[in-house]
Amino acid sequence: MSKIIGGSFIIEDINFLDMVTPEDFTDEHRMIAKTTEDFVAGEITPRDEEVEKLNYDLSLQLLRKAGDLGLLGAEVPEAYGGLNLDKVSSTLINERLTKAASFALTVGAHVGIGTLPIVYFGSEEQKQKYLPALVSGEKAAAYCLTEPSSGSDALGAKTSAKLTDDGKFYVLNGAKQFITNAGFANIFIVYAKVNGTEFSTFIVERTMKGVSIGLEEKKMGIKGSSTCPLILEDVHVPVENLLWEVGKGHLIAFNILNIGRFKLAAGCLGASKDALEMSAKYANERMQFGRKISSFPLIGKKLAEMNTRTYVLESMVYRTAGLFDEGLNEVDHTSPNVGYQSAKAIAEYALECSINKVFGSEALDFVADEGVQIHGGYGFIQEYKIERIYRDSRINRIFEGTNEINRLLIPGTLVKRAMKGEIALLQKAMALQAELLQPIPSQSFEGTLDQETHLLAMAKKIFLMVGAQAVQKYQMKLEHEQEILSNMADIMIAVFAMESALFRTKKIIAKSGEAKAQNAIAMTLTFVHESFDQIEQLAKEALSAMESGDTLRTQFSVLKKLTKKSSLNSIELKRQIAAQVITAEKYVR
Repeated sequence: MSKIIGGSFIIEDINFLDMVTPEDFTDEHRMIAKTTEDFVAGEITPRDEEVEKLNYDLSLQLLRKAGDLGLLGAEVPEAYGGLNLDKVSSTLINERLTKAASFALTVGAHVGIGTLPIVYFGSEEQKQKYLPALVSGEKAAAYCLTEPSSGSDALGAKTSAKLTDDGKFYVLNGAKQFITNAGFANIFIVYAKVNGTEFSTFIVERTMKGVSIGLEEKKMGIKGSSTCPLILEDVHVPVENLLWEVGKGHLIAFNILNIGRFKLAAGCLGASKDALEMSAKYANERMQFGRKISSFPLIGKKLAEMNTRTYVLESMVYRTAGLFDEGLNEVDHTSPNVGYQSAKAIAEYALECSINKVFGSEALDFVADEGVQIHGGYGFIQEYKIERIYRDSRINRIFEGTNEINRLLIPGTLVKRAMKGEIALLQKAMALQAELLQPIPSQSFEGTLDQETHLLAMAKKIFLMVGAQAVQKYQMKLEHEQEILSNMADIMIAVFAMESALFRTKKIIAKSGEAKAQNAIAMTLTFVHESFDQIEQLAKEALSAMESGDTLRTQFSVLKKLTKKSSLNSIELKRQIAAQVITAEKYVR
């Protein structure tokens, strides 16, 4: 299998058998998932209320217990005390930890954005000094990028770093805001500008003179996680604690955020499964008008749609984990240029990370919201955990770059890759323009998912059609047309989601037969058709903004040819899906 180029899904198809799916999990993967589940059930759930009240000592105690089980070292090389597991394994840990609610965020910030900068960009000395203690949970990590005046505009940071005359220290001054784990972290990954211009990264220890922590923020949700400001006043950081090189901070920051976005999506997946399970169980317990509310079609419809979005997100997340495994396996952690290797490997799938983040955070918000609705008035009461999931979910659309920023990054990254010749986007768009001048032959579909496979191909052509028009009209000014870019991003997100679900279901059919794939087929049919309808509307809106009159009418005529499809009885399909969820009282593949 040749390496898959990041972003190429929008113009190329892959062999669905090569896509990593949950059906590929090995016994080792399942064991890792079970270990995580047992840790949460045994250590976190019994102390849930205490965790939610933000007890620093308890958080550190639980972090060390997680370290004892190896849950903090999944992505750390064995030479530094880690397990060096694949991304599928670390994703399973991330997903299964979500039942730990706020503590899952504590662990996520520690092992992901807190530890991975040292794993991928640290010197040998830095790795030996810091990683073993981070892997064991002896020390906790935090990631410090956001400032009071710079959130989405990360490079606008004002924190400064100045080299002392003797060349032994960098003196850091500034403040960081909304720092997860700041209340008890020992190690801080801090971004500052050397000489006011060169964006750089430093490993700062809590015990260094001039480091202080502000008060805990009073948050809407994730109350059991620490969120404080970090204040730096003439902090003398040894030059040995510069991470990678001066001026390379943006490469570290953005690539670690890419991984953070992917991990966030995995967390959203786990939380969606939790919300769905508690909603299905409640629907089977709650009686109204002499019947279980699960017997009412509108409640069933909600459960079916919650389950379908979870299935699609699961397909996307593990597909992307497989891509990362393929790319990061090539990184030599003993190489002197490991930083460049890591940056390149992570950046390859930056676009897919943003897609996962946007879809995952919005899928969870949908699932959590419908979960509250199914619970009715009780969903508004703190005694029921669905209320907390609803509050906790809202931060995900802001974390790791807002969804608006990520929507701009998705098409922006694709166009940049095309301009560098890394992906044949422009060539495909030109070929499509010639193709669209020819009559489109009528299609007939007989096999299972044949029409949906066709719709996926048409969706990719619709993106190329809209994208080519946008580039031709706006050229270098396209970045200012944020509404057009957002529509392009939403089409790309829908295509990746459709393809992930479709190819996974095809793989299930190929390995187990249609009889064992009925639920997956039903979910794929409804999702692909509904997504395709949304793609058509997004394309119409974008084209209407760019053209008018006869030109627009011509484009709409072409679009109509690309969007022909047979109708689908989605009501019946969703009833079938709902029946499976109601019987199982949990997420059903």
